[in-house]
Amino acid sequence: MKIVVLAGGLSTERDVSLVTGRCVYKALKDIGHKAVLLDVFLGYEGDADNVFDLDTDWSEKVAPVSETAPDLDAVRAMRGQAIKEFFGPNVIKICQAADIVFMALHGDVGENGKIQSAFDLLGIKYTGTDAYSSALAMNKSTSKMAFKQYGVSTPDCYMLKSADDDHKPASYPCVVKICNGGSSVGVYIVNNENEYNSAVSDAFSYDSKVMVEQYIKGREFTCCVIDGQALPIVEIEPKSGFYDYKNKYQAGSTIETCPAKLDADQTAKIQAEAIKAFNALEIQTYARMDFIMDDKGEVFCLEANTLPGMTPTSLIPQEAAAMGKSYNELCEWIIEISMKKWTDNA
Repeated sequence: MKIVVLAGGLSTERDVSLVTGRCVYKALKDIGHKAVLLDVFLGYEGDADNVFDLDTDWSEKVAPVSETAPDLDAVRAMRGQAIKEFFGPNVIKICQAADIVFMALHGDVGENGKIQSAFDLLGIKYTGTDAYSSALAMNKSTSKMAFKQYGVSTPDCYMLKSADDDHKPASYPCVVKICNGGSSVGVYIVNNENEYNSAVSDAFSYDSKVMVEQYIKGREFTCCVIDGQALPIVEIEPKSGFYDYKNKYQAGSTIETCPAKLDADQTAKIQAEAIKAFNALEIQTYARMDFIMDDKGEVFCLEANTLPGMTPTSLIPQEAAAMGKSYNELCEWIIEISMKKWTDNA
């Protein structure tokens, strides 16, 4: 198959996306597909007509994920700050020539449904869920409402529309997080009013809406659902702090145990909640749900990730490995169920 692996863009998760894209691209090449790795914003300046037949290593310029979020102004400058169009040169043309686009984008435009909507209008097939469920899951406010309506247990929260909002938490600690984002960028655990005010100010530098959420102390887990099937659960234990951007992507920063050390009832409970959250958001194909379990054994779903990372330190490949699937087989599985979605909806 001719497959575009689409990565990069202008999200705070840009660097993570590029590493995901590199890994997926190499896997697809190993399998035997004609794959190209494209940065959705920077595009491709060469001859787009024969791009799938080029003898080129499209991954060689991708750097490892750094400890801090990328400088997006510097990325914009690579095309010129005055350019308003999101799609880079030849991106649409090459994607239209592909059999399917493997969505390796994370955060912002990649996961909020906008690219999925554009591709739907242009007749471009892509992996992952559709535009509606992408938007529903990406916005933490709307996903919380869907969780509550569907009976998915989730921490209480309230929303802020500006840094001047005088609504204060009833108690500390609490969690301040941006409404649209991922990789724990713009997420803060705060212990007093000064930390709260600082966190709110910082969060609004990333997003126009900010959520203040009940802090729940407990064990952290994640569970992927693929084609309606819950995979083995991963327990996440950062060596210091919480599961922030650095701890997610710097090797050795976090202890990850898969399958998680849970009894059969606890495992079944988290997997059932993962499927329930998946259905509440009307997600198709695959997604990863994140959880906290408190000291009483109660499970809370924090969010759903509709295009979760597939870097060397990412969690879905670990879950797939625990059920006997290699990274290459995981990529092929995602393509197969995504193609089935297009066939079923034809």
